[in-house]
Amino acid sequence: MTVDPSVASAGYDPVQLRTFLTLAQTHSFTQAAARLGVRQSTVSQHLKKLESSVGRVLVQRDTHTVDLTPDGEAMIGFARTILTAHAEASAYFSGVRPVGRLRIGMSDDLALTRLPQILRDFRAENPRVDLELTVDQSGTLHRRLGNDRLDIFIGKRPSGSGEGTLVKRERLVWVGTPTTRLDLGQPVPLAAYPKESISAQAMHTALGRAGLGYRSACVCRGVNGLIAAVAAGIGISCLAASLVPVQLVALGEKHRLPELGTIDLVLLTNPRTADRPASRALAAAVLAGGPSTLRPSP
Repeated sequence: MTVDPSVASAGYDPVQLRTFLTLAQTHSFTQAAARLGVRQSTVSQHLKKLESSVGRVLVQRDTHTVDLTPDGEAMIGFARTILTAHAEASAYFSGVRPVGRLRIGMSDDLALTRLPQILRDFRAENPRVDLELTVDQSGTLHRRLGNDRLDIFIGKRPSGSGEGTLVKRERLVWVGTPTTRLDLGQPVPLAAYPKESISAQAMHTALGRAGLGYRSACVCRGVNGLIAAVAAGIGISCLAASLVPVQLVALGEKHRLPELGTIDLVLLTNPRTADRPASRALAAAVLAGGPSTLRPSP
């Protein structure tokens, strides 16, 4: 596809940017159209106009795959920033200021990231919004969202589930200590959240696929307990690669453990309250930082 650079200075349409972000998340024109409630031809039209505006090819597609170009990857952050600014300007000049109570659910291991700082900044900018924060396992929070007990959920979902807005896709890694030694002829000792948790399921599936036995050496209700159990040598566990704390290390090839795959860190909104100004403002603040939002806090 050839894009005329002479039109690259044109403004960026928020509608086209939202379509692009949905396409970047789903990697499918069909799924993007369904999620946006438009025709597939409309998605193609929005993308074509956006590519004309930026003067670059953003998406490579054939009959089977839809992949972002390097310029497309870069556009994700710009698009989120532009949409956030657009939403903030609209709210400011319309006189609509967020008020009321906002119920937020955060996966406990994400408390180690920049999210708490984002919440502090949000509260400073929106002093009339009272926050109700629940920190728990992702599965529990997901159920609370479905039961109308949360407005926004930021946490983990299985990769490719298609739920919510993808903030970051992470590789799961096995974690232990520098002195961890394993005898794979014996059941692998695991420190894990209860069995219904996403990370526990990932470990059980990977070990089962490799024909390796395992045992629950320690059941942990929170990330601090899990870190303490692994640091004490009670068992090994798994975490998103970027969230491995300094007390632990990612276990390498010498441990001969199976690959765990990836996990999606997502933002989901309650459809009953998603249009409230406070919900929109916080969602925009979280998404504006893109993947850096979920990096460990310095």
